[in-house]
Amino acid sequence: MGVKIFPLPERTVAAYKTASPLHSRSKTHFSNPKNKSKSRKFMAALSFYLLLTWIFLLSLFRARFAEELCHADESSALLEFKRSFRTNTTDRRCVHPKVHSWSLDGSGDCCSWDGIECDAATGRVIALDLSSSCLSGTLSPNTTLFRLVHLELLNLAFNSFNLSSIPYGFGNLSRLKHLKLSISDFSGEIPHDISQLSELVSLDLSTSLPETLHLPNMGNIVHNLTGLKELDLSFVSLLSPIPPVLANFSSLTSLRLVHCGLNGDFPVSIFQLPNLEVLRIAGNRNLSGFFPDLHWGAPLKSLFLPHTNFSGEIPTSIGNLSLLNELIAWNCHFSGSLPSSLGNLSHLTSLDLPGNNLRGQIPVSFANLTQLRSLWLSSNNLSGDTLEWVVNLTKLTYMGISGNRFSGEFPSSFENLKQLAVLDLSRNDLHGDIPGTLWNLKCLQWLSLESLNLNGVLDVNDLFKLKSLRSLQLSFNNISFTKSFITATTLKLSDLSLDSCNLTEFPQFIGYLSKLKRLDLPHNKIRGTIPSWMWKNSKESLNYIDLSHNLLTGFENNHTDLPFPSLEYLDVSSNLLETTLPVPPPSVVLYSVSKNFLSGQVPTSICGVSSLAVLDLSDNSLNGTLPPCLGSIAPLIYLNLARNKFSGVIPHVYPDGCALKMINLRENQLGGIVPISLGNCRMLEYLNLGGNQINDTFPFWLSELPYLKIVGLQSNEFHGPIEGHVRQLNFTSLQILDLSNNNFNGKLPSKLLQSCRAMKVTVGQDELAYMDINQWLDLSSTLVSGSMITYAMTLMNKGMKREYVKIPDILMAIDLSSNKFEGFIPELIGDLKSLRILNLSNNFLNGSIPPSLANLTVLESLDLSLNNLEGEIPQQLTSLTFLAVFHVSHNQLSGPIPRGTQFDTFGSCSFEMNEGLCGSPLPNKCTNGDNAPPPPSSFDVDNEEKSLFDLGWKIVLVGAGVGFLVGVMLENLIIDEKSRWFLHYSKRMAKGWTKLREQVPAFSQMRFYQQIMPECLAAKALALSRAFTHEVDEAAKPSWHIRLWMRAALLMVNCAVKALAHGQRDR
Repeated sequence: MGVKIFPLPERTVAAYKTASPLHSRSKTHFSNPKNKSKSRKFMAALSFYLLLTWIFLLSLFRARFAEELCHADESSALLEFKRSFRTNTTDRRCVHPKVHSWSLDGSGDCCSWDGIECDAATGRVIALDLSSSCLSGTLSPNTTLFRLVHLELLNLAFNSFNLSSIPYGFGNLSRLKHLKLSISDFSGEIPHDISQLSELVSLDLSTSLPETLHLPNMGNIVHNLTGLKELDLSFVSLLSPIPPVLANFSSLTSLRLVHCGLNGDFPVSIFQLPNLEVLRIAGNRNLSGFFPDLHWGAPLKSLFLPHTNFSGEIPTSIGNLSLLNELIAWNCHFSGSLPSSLGNLSHLTSLDLPGNNLRGQIPVSFANLTQLRSLWLSSNNLSGDTLEWVVNLTKLTYMGISGNRFSGEFPSSFENLKQLAVLDLSRNDLHGDIPGTLWNLKCLQWLSLESLNLNGVLDVNDLFKLKSLRSLQLSFNNISFTKSFITATTLKLSDLSLDSCNLTEFPQFIGYLSKLKRLDLPHNKIRGTIPSWMWKNSKESLNYIDLSHNLLTGFENNHTDLPFPSLEYLDVSSNLLETTLPVPPPSVVLYSVSKNFLSGQVPTSICGVSSLAVLDLSDNSLNGTLPPCLGSIAPLIYLNLARNKFSGVIPHVYPDGCALKMINLRENQLGGIVPISLGNCRMLEYLNLGGNQINDTFPFWLSELPYLKIVGLQSNEFHGPIEGHVRQLNFTSLQILDLSNNNFNGKLPSKLLQSCRAMKVTVGQDELAYMDINQWLDLSSTLVSGSMITYAMTLMNKGMKREYVKIPDILMAIDLSSNKFEGFIPELIGDLKSLRILNLSNNFLNGSIPPSLANLTVLESLDLSLNNLEGEIPQQLTSLTFLAVFHVSHNQLSGPIPRGTQFDTFGSCSFEMNEGLCGSPLPNKCTNGDNAPPPPSSFDVDNEEKSLFDLGWKIVLVGAGVGFLVGVMLENLIIDEKSRWFLHYSKRMAKGWTKLREQVPAFSQMRFYQQIMPECLAAKALALSRAFTHEVDEAAKPSWHIRLWMRAALLMVNCAVKALAHGQRDR
């Protein structure tokens, strides 16, 4: 409010002018007594008038000042809110503790406190911004904030509310226009009364802790908030489709729903919102959608949808988004070619589309994207024999095109990309020499040229030209380095990866890298000792060393104390180390020396490695007793001491809070009992004590470990019964149980089997995954994925021991063989629907084979041999279409052997030494037609012949498909992707066969059935039996796979040819 100036009355001004000496023409003017009297009166009148004016103005200012003071009830509410929290200035989100200025000292005016704004007219608190204010505590349901009913803005973002719930009561703040509670550690369900805030313009409830905040029905919250311009619910667990009502929010400018568990179809009408500028919906893997073919109504600037299920082609219409500056869609399912209209997006600064199914060449119009700073197109099927289109993209800072099919020579056009900091050309078909212009990119910090078939010698002096280079990835090439070079201590290189480069010695320039942190040299042919000169300049900085799979014999001068104070990752496995065990520094998180020739005892100083999380000493010749302190290393989650010569007993010290997830002590000489203190390791998933001399009864307390998936107690001296134990068993997560080759007796453990809930759930097979520690190792320089540290197991499968170097997630197995179990096989085994391997052989079981085994629909191997079973083989077992191995030999079975499906592929060895069995494949024939072919179909011969003729084209297609399949498989063999394609095509072949049979139910009863089925079923059995277990032999040569698949393919083709021949002849 301004100060109003009041004019003096005209008579006063005139009198003043008359009395003023400035207006007097005579020096005697003041000497006149009359004039003096008038002057005094005038001055008195003027003073009185000025006094009244001052009093009036003062009253105005006092009234104004009183209005600016906040109200007592609101200052009281604010102070009470302050007292309910403490300030934590160590929180990384803390910027300034604003509430420290809140006090009644001095003026006591809350409108002057940090973070508070008052209305100029009423003095009411209308805005409270306490973002990043270091608050720590619980926001209680009766918080005094809800007394600030005039609030229009409330911002509590970036504080810590200790996972307390967002309290009910925000509906009282009916004037709120802006509500921001993001990244403040709230949990629970978002209160429904927020929907009453109809004046809201922006709502931000995003969190950084996934699955802590929940909103069961997003539509119920937002349906009344039609004036919203900004909505952010990122990382809130929604687990629902996007409500269609959002398509009516015409004022919406920003919609952020990142990692919300959204599902269903994305409403395409949202792309037509007239004001939408920002759309961020990344991380919703079950959210499907596509881009509109024609009209984009939204003036989009940012389109961010990585890790969603968006698919289809990128339409030409996307070129109409003239304001778009970022299009980011990693790991979606977009297909087709890149439209040339993308070149119209003149404001585009980021185009990131890695991990899709894009194909074709890069449009020449990309040369128009002169504002582009980030271009990521990795892991697609893009091709082209030139990269010259990058020449105009002079502002590029990040460029990644790895994992495509770009061919031709290395482009020379990189010399124009002066700002390039990251360049990834790996896994393409580029060839030729690396152009010299590449070494002139002074800003380059990260360079990856992996898997490019590079050959020859790289001049180290070229590398040293890249003064800013921090990461160099040259793995999977056939290269070496010059030995003469200038001093390189100024090079900033901190990450060097030369995996599988056919190196025979350590590159000498490594010794000059003073800032090296990560050294990755596995899978080479480096011989001899590990020289100390390698880290003469970097031993203080090195924190990651991988020298595995070489021919190294030890450290120079037999050093056993490693001089790396910052080292966190050390892998020297699969070498020829012959010394005693080197002890890593205390900072090490992962230490692996497996598959060497180390001997001697494990020193107790290993327990001083206080950061150790992964310890792998397996496959050596270490001996002596195990240090008792091993179980007391607090961070330890993975302990693998298998296949050594350890003796004595298993350490008994495992304190409360033990973090171990994996313990593998198999194939040593350990005795004693299984220590009950292992029950303190509540996170334990894997326990393998097989191949020792443990003399104990079954450790029933293992059932109290809720995450236990794998138990291996095989080949020990366990004894006594398991069934009949009074304790309630609860092996809810168990997937693999191996108790073979012990002295257990009594009945089969029905209670134990009944508690295996994980085996009762049908498991999907769409993606091949393996069991691992499922935990990231957080190193200071990088994160090591738990998926790199997998579980391994040896199991009897399909009649032979198989080493699973990786255990598939879908593998469920029970092996109780070679014990002294007796009695019947319980019917309840049929409840274990996901079981793939069941071995009950070499026991004293009697009774009949339960028909409920037919419920094990994915069973691949069933061994009931060497028992006292009697009765007939249930005909229902023919429904087990995945069954590749079936053994019931050496029993007392009788009756006909079932015919059909897999049973036509089993040899006589599966049934021998059962005097009462008859029928194929045994030589003794059945009498009274017991082993007659299956009964004919109810339809007549004409229908059969017609059906066969109709099937002809289908069978031809099957044969053609097999030929195509072989070609595709051979191609995949060449590029060495067998771990995934093998399973994929096996399942495709099996599904194709099953579909054919399902479409014609009477197929198995046609007259040519018995004549062609051996080839058909042999092909199917071969495919199915390998589809699941192929990954056990990672060292298998490609030729083995070729032979396997050629055999399966030829059998299937033979099946199709015979089918056609019979069909035509019968017709």
